[in-house]
Amino acid sequence: MSGHSKWATIKRKKGAADAKRGQLFSKLSRAIIVAAKEGGPDPDANAALAAAVQKARDNSMPKDNIERAISRGAGGSDGEAYEAITYEGYGPGGVAILCMILTDNRNRTAADVRHIFTKHGGSLGTPGTVAWQFDRKGVILIDADGVDEDALMEVALEAGAEDIALDGTQWQVTTEAGAYTSVVAALDEAEIARASSELTMVPQNTVAPDEGEARRLLRLMDALEDNDDVQDVYANFDISEDVLEAVAG
Repeated sequence: MSGHSKWATIKRKKGAADAKRGQLFSKLSRAIIVAAKEGGPDPDANAALAAAVQKARDNSMPKDNIERAISRGAGGSDGEAYEAITYEGYGPGGVAILCMILTDNRNRTAADVRHIFTKHGGSLGTPGTVAWQFDRKGVILIDADGVDEDALMEVALEAGAEDIALDGTQWQVTTEAGAYTSVVAALDEAEIARASSELTMVPQNTVAPDEGEARRLLRLMDALEDNDDVQDVYANFDISEDVLEAVAG
């Protein structure tokens, strides 16, 4: 599991996501609105919408909120103002960072993101600077305790999973982007509980910053994630769990 995934897992355990649930729901709604506007309101025929809805469900977003966001996007009203942008740059320790943006004001967001990078010891790059270092994948984490390995492999691989590996106390199931929703559905049908699941950008290689760089880097990650226009942040750092626990504390 990449350091970025470990960091997300630690924050979930500490309840950091719960403290910002209102902001999270706003970001999830925005993603659903844009996906429904661009590809239509049927998740079965719109892979981007299916992924956005799955992410909303995994974060316990109420069904009414999801349906309302789909309706807004399909109606073409609220979704019209949002523009999707990707910002790329480097953080402390030479860590590559991708920021996925949905904004109604490109100039404001560009200034905000550049300021965050500069303030926390990073640098914003030009398009293509780091994107080539990442692949779009589905990543599903399953607590190993009480899970039958053979049953997990049979269900996941038959549904189209690309790889299954044990990382500490969890199984990591990796899928191609197009197979993500079918693998999640198969695991749910088999009643194999997911600790987390997301359609994400997986780094081809990782960088190991030292503890000082890690502290500055994670402050940068938090600041980016706190920005209302930043939907997702991906990075290629690999920090030990001990150091992550220390800096998260």
